Amino acid sequence: MAILTRSAQTGRRPVAPAGETPAARRSSSTTVLAAALLAFFVISLDGSVVNVALPAISHSLRGSMADLQWIVDGYTLMFAAFMLSAGTFSDRIGASRAYAWGLAAFTVASLACGVAPNLGTLIGARMVQGGAAALMVPASLALIRQTYSDPGKRARAIAIWTAAGSVAVAVGPVVGGMLTSGLSWRAVFYLNLPVGAIGLALLTRISPSPRRTAPVDLVGQLSVVVSLASLTYAVIEGGREGWWSAGVLGTLALSAVATVVFVVTQSRREHPMVPLSIFRSRTVLVCLAAGFTINAVFYGAIFVLGMYFQQVRGASPVSTGAMFIPMCALISIVNMAGVKLGARKGAWVPMTIGQLVMTAGSLLMLTVTSHTSYLIPVLLLVPIGLGGGFAVPSLTAAILESIDGERAGTAAAVLNTFRQVGSCLAVAAFGALIADTSHFQQGFDTSFVIGVAMLLTTAVATAVLLSRPKRSGGKA
Repeated sequence: MAILTRSAQTGRRPVAPAGETPAARRSSSTTVLAAALLAFFVISLDGSVVNVALPAISHSLRGSMADLQWIVDGYTLMFAAFMLSAGTFSDRIGASRAYAWGLAAFTVASLACGVAPNLGTLIGARMVQGGAAALMVPASLALIRQTYSDPGKRARAIAIWTAAGSVAVAVGPVVGGMLTSGLSWRAVFYLNLPVGAIGLALLTRISPSPRRTAPVDLVGQLSVVVSLASLTYAVIEGGREGWWSAGVLGTLALSAVATVVFVVTQSRREHPMVPLSIFRSRTVLVCLAAGFTINAVFYGAIFVLGMYFQQVRGASPVSTGAMFIPMCALISIVNMAGVKLGARKGAWVPMTIGQLVMTAGSLLMLTVTSHTSYLIPVLLLVPIGLGGGFAVPSLTAAILESIDGERAGTAAAVLNTFRQVGSCLAVAAFGALIADTSHFQQGFDTSFVIGVAMLLTTAVATAVLLSRPKRSGGKA
């Protein structure tokens, strides 16, 4: 959650502490932004760098398709599940402390992944990584918001922060392929160790953040974990056990019950983990739906194409990583372009354009078969990546600007939760569709048809609902 000083809340310019010079304040802002960027970069990198290494991990540790899905989804599941309470916890101990604790845990968990002797240990360590990442994201956004009081500078800082994540997601497969082919799949996780050390060193130059009384909602947190874990299990195991099996139906029912418990407890608590009132804003609802869809299609495409290149076409990990270079070479450029267009025309414009561009790329993916030239899917990845990169910065800025400053951290946590749930469920669902290698093409096509339908729905909702003038009454 964002933490505001009294001067920021009243609109007065904060008074610098005695002895602090303007240069020192600029240095502090630069250091804070660098630390926040590093956090989001390594978190986003870890969400995609593993994809290319999955076949090597499967060969080394003898894992099935379901095991590979859990390696990816164990991370994103815990990331999503703990994101909501992470914002509250960040407020409680201070954003800078939360960032430090999260980064330290993430680094240790990365080491555990690298030395994992079996799949159980690897998946467990990935879950710890995800929980630590959840703590770092709202803390990094809170650091940005409390450092940049000017809306214009804050928007640019958020755009740079988002761009760092986009670049990490894009280069992740490339880095993963190079490390897996040149060294070992274990090097993918060892990469995080020096990054963690640099981040912790930067924290020594950042002043401790203020704390705010924020009660931790244990019932709400537990219900979120149960709901998301049960739903993810049902989607992954549905592809292996059958969608109508007792285990799958039982976990789906458990997920539904946990969701109801979460909604009821949040509506009755004096200090809810997620104030349900924020969902009254159409901007929030549209941004959450768009964020879910963009992540689902983007990460789902990376997962499916990583399997396609290696398991169907027989490409090496480094060659597979190279297939993503055209996309990652351009994705960071459109981040800033989207922000500039959003500032002139409104956030809904780059959001809508970005989703439509992703739709076009996903639709054209239906022409890809096992005999298609490598160049075709490589080129079609470009609009999928560029569309998401064009839309996400404006999406993030739009939801933060639609919420009161005191709830900005909560809004950021909810947005990132929805985005990670989108990634998690896409990997689970698309992985289940392509698990049967004899019907890989059918599962491949079905995955992108689902993506097209989702993108068209949220693109239309964005254009129709966010282009209308806001009603009077202030922010949510």
